[in-house]
Amino acid sequence: MEEAWISRYQRQLMRSISPQFLEEIIGYLQGLDLLTAEEAGRAQKASSLPEQVRAMVDILAGKGSHASQSLQSFIETTNSQLYLHITVYEPMVQKHLESLQSFYGNSLEIGSLQRLTNLLLVEGLTDIQQKEHDILQMETTKGVRSVSKSIPLEKLFLPLSKVSIPPRISVTMGVAGIGKSTLVKLFVGRWTKGLINRDIMLVLPLTFRELNTYEKLSAERLIRSSFPHITEPSCISTGAARTLLILDGLDEFKTPLDFSNTVACTDPKKEIQVDNLITNIIRGNLLQEASVWVTSRPAAASQIPGGLVDRMTEIRGFRAAEMKDFLDQMFFDNRDLSSQVLHHIKANRSFHIMCAVPGFCRIYGSSIGYYLKNSTGQPQEMTVVPKTLSEIYSYYFKMALSGDWPERQRETLRIEQAVNNSKKVMGSLGRLAFYGLLKRKHVFYEQDMKTYGIDLSLLQSSLCSRLLLKEDMQSSTAYYFSHLTIQEFLAAIYYYTAAKRAIFDLFTESGMSWPKLGFLNHFKSAIQRSLQAEDGQLDIFVRFLSGLLSPQVNQLLSGWLLVKDEHNSFRSQAISFLQGCLNTNYVISSQTVNTVHCLHEIQHPEITKTVEEAMKNESLAGMLTPVNCSALAYLLQVSDACLEETNLSNCLTYNICKSLLPQLLFCHSLRLDNNQFKDNVMELLGSVLSVKDCQIQRLSLAENQISNKGAKALARSLMVNRSLTALDLRSNSIGPSGAKALADALKKNQVLLSLNLQHNVIKEEGATALAEALLTNRRLITLQLSSNSVGDNGSVALAEALKVNHSLQSLDLQSNSISNSGVSALTAALCSNRGLINLNLRENSISKEGGPAIASALCTNSTLRKLDLAANLLHDEGGKAIALAMKENCALTSLHLQWNFIQTQAAAALAQALQSNSSLASLDLQENAIGDEGMAALAAALKVNTTLADLHLQVASIGTAGAQALAEALTVNSSLQVLDLRGNSIGVAGAKAMANALKVNRSLRWLNLQENSLGMDGAICIATALRGNHGLSYVNLQGNRIGQSGAKVISDAIRTNSPDCVVVV
Repeated sequence: MEEAWISRYQRQLMRSISPQFLEEIIGYLQGLDLLTAEEAGRAQKASSLPEQVRAMVDILAGKGSHASQSLQSFIETTNSQLYLHITVYEPMVQKHLESLQSFYGNSLEIGSLQRLTNLLLVEGLTDIQQKEHDILQMETTKGVRSVSKSIPLEKLFLPLSKVSIPPRISVTMGVAGIGKSTLVKLFVGRWTKGLINRDIMLVLPLTFRELNTYEKLSAERLIRSSFPHITEPSCISTGAARTLLILDGLDEFKTPLDFSNTVACTDPKKEIQVDNLITNIIRGNLLQEASVWVTSRPAAASQIPGGLVDRMTEIRGFRAAEMKDFLDQMFFDNRDLSSQVLHHIKANRSFHIMCAVPGFCRIYGSSIGYYLKNSTGQPQEMTVVPKTLSEIYSYYFKMALSGDWPERQRETLRIEQAVNNSKKVMGSLGRLAFYGLLKRKHVFYEQDMKTYGIDLSLLQSSLCSRLLLKEDMQSSTAYYFSHLTIQEFLAAIYYYTAAKRAIFDLFTESGMSWPKLGFLNHFKSAIQRSLQAEDGQLDIFVRFLSGLLSPQVNQLLSGWLLVKDEHNSFRSQAISFLQGCLNTNYVISSQTVNTVHCLHEIQHPEITKTVEEAMKNESLAGMLTPVNCSALAYLLQVSDACLEETNLSNCLTYNICKSLLPQLLFCHSLRLDNNQFKDNVMELLGSVLSVKDCQIQRLSLAENQISNKGAKALARSLMVNRSLTALDLRSNSIGPSGAKALADALKKNQVLLSLNLQHNVIKEEGATALAEALLTNRRLITLQLSSNSVGDNGSVALAEALKVNHSLQSLDLQSNSISNSGVSALTAALCSNRGLINLNLRENSISKEGGPAIASALCTNSTLRKLDLAANLLHDEGGKAIALAMKENCALTSLHLQWNFIQTQAAAALAQALQSNSSLASLDLQENAIGDEGMAALAAALKVNTTLADLHLQVASIGTAGAQALAEALTVNSSLQVLDLRGNSIGVAGAKAMANALKVNRSLRWLNLQENSLGMDGAICIATALRGNHGLSYVNLQGNRIGQSGAKVISDAIRTNSPDCVVVV
């Protein structure tokens, strides 16, 4: 018998004995002379620990009952817990595992469910997730979560780091139809195959649908009744077997969880109400050693206090490739149809967002596929592409009623018989759907079917089986609609039909209520109730109800579920009532926005069209009445006009901005310029930026009236914001203290990449504070500080920061009264800085003495690409120093020296540099009197230079001789593309020379000869030269005394000779 014990538990021994305990066993058996040193060595040489145990057991099995009995006795006396584990728990676990394998083992293939193997790791529920309907959540957030972390499914119940512990309570949320139950099946199936989480001994998958069938339970009876193979539930309570309890579908639980008033229970044998049992398990009063995994829709997940949740994850929707694969599987025999359906999905942004959810994608894909198959050969007025939710679901139900499903042939059934059957089924299911919706009930049992008079035999029809799914459980059968929106559409159909004849309020199921006669009164009652509901419970229901009054839906369902043209009696009054609900005195809630959705469903888009057109034309100023504000809030969610940038400049007030905050939260790029906003609006926007689900990435508040107080409010939000990458506050009055507040925020903020503070009078103190922030901030890339009176001291502070900060790439210090000492500090910093790419020092007071400092930096620095020194006082001496450095510099691509009193000598020096420089692509010398001699030098350089593409020489005192030299260079130069000679005096002779060059040159694309005394003859020369030139796309000949008739001649000539060239005369 002892040998039977060894044989029976060999597998358990191999799985359970640790290396240390194996050493103890071998030592004990050697002491009893039951194991020789040679035998012990042979066992220990096996390849793995299980094989070592197997070898030892095989040796003992051949030595009779005494050896076997000795091993059994040793384990029992020295490690009773292990003995219990081997003899009781392991066999029990094995039977349980085999039971799960038979149910989950072969149900799912991972290929099509790859997205479920990585979950989004979130920090908790957002306000919208707690309060709004699933569809409204997706519409409002545009289907995007600001989540950067994910966690693989196999690590879901492991510690996140070496110093943390595994989570006890994990919650995975997702909207209806996203795949929560599928995820559970995938996890359990992979666990039963030993592919993931082998450290978990017991996985106990339960659904709230099953729990709904009990009134009272104890923790032990819950385990025993649901998992009959678990004969020793105490192993779970004591932690002897690491256990994962899965509770799938909290949103389907019949009783809300009340953690505030739950009586604590620690007795696993005590029977208590099921909802109390669940709260005690989650609190850790019961099954405290077990890990618990709850899945739920977001709103229901909020029942569990955040403090009790150790890990919260979210299931992501389809990516583009996954959506395509899903549709290809739906239409596996018609890939062309699949492609057409995908094209229609992408054409409607709202539907594209929602189709990331598999449940909705199946409904939408089926509807569009049905529409496409049945629109062939039909008159265009009879087949309108579905653009509203109601139209999508009308097509879906028409397809269901006709039995024309994508994956099978149409059922052969007489139309009259189909209509009669469908009305009977829809009437039964509609009442169940409506009153279930009111009670927040989405799972039904046989008693519910009897209560609502549903003939169970009807549920066998293919129509019913597609709309209402059935799940057989141990003690009962559960029924649930194939998607939440299917229940809502059926509820709307029932209400629409019943409202025409009901004399009492349909929302009062008992019938004891005030009389309510006529469809419109019932319609108003439904809308009012949806507006009063705080959780959006009725929002989609009333959208569908409104949609049933649209001409298109009536046309689709007339004869099946609706009476032809009956909507005409109610539609106009329903529209008037809905519009009346929008006069909200600038109080815009999600329910208000949903009312605009209702107008869209009823096919009355006039208000939104007017507002959208104004948005596109940037003419919203003065037209934002309460009704138009509601329409704007709706458009902020769905309009393509807001996709790239939401421009609400010069049209908002404090009250309007306040009313739109929930929608502004999810605008990626938001322009609020020139709205005369004061600091109180910054308090509002600061609160928005502080919300964890804020998605604003770029925010422009230029040309408002923001002072230091408003800047401080924004700065406080930047301390916690994790989305904003660009903030534009130019042309406000934040002052030094406002700049200091923003600087303090930059010390902590790790997201902002661009900050524009132009024209804000931040002065030296503000610049110094920002410089201090740059010592530690490593994220900011662009800092614009032009026109801020920064001065030399502020520049010195910024220079010190640049010595250690190598992440800032662009610094704008234009017009800041910076003189030589300031530029010396900045250029000294450039000698060691390895990050700055663009430096703007335009319109300062840098004199010729500053030139050598700049030159020194250019000789050393290898990262600066753009340097703007326009409108300073460099003169020839400073210009020559910079030119000399350009011979060595191989990094600078753009150099602006406009209006610097540069003359012939500096121009010649720059020309000499260009002969060897191979990096400079743009040179600006406009408004410098370089004259013909300077131009000739530059022309000589152009003959050998191969990199310069842009040359700006406006108002540079260039005459005929200079133009002729330049023209000669153009005949051989092949790199110059932009040439600006506006405001010179090249005359007719110069024009003729340029014309001859244009006949040969093939690189020039843009030429400005404006105001050059060309006269009619010179202009005609240029025009006729284009016949041989195929490169130019723009020529400007304005201001050359050509006259109207001459302008026409030249325009006609250029149009004939070079039709693709734009000419301005």
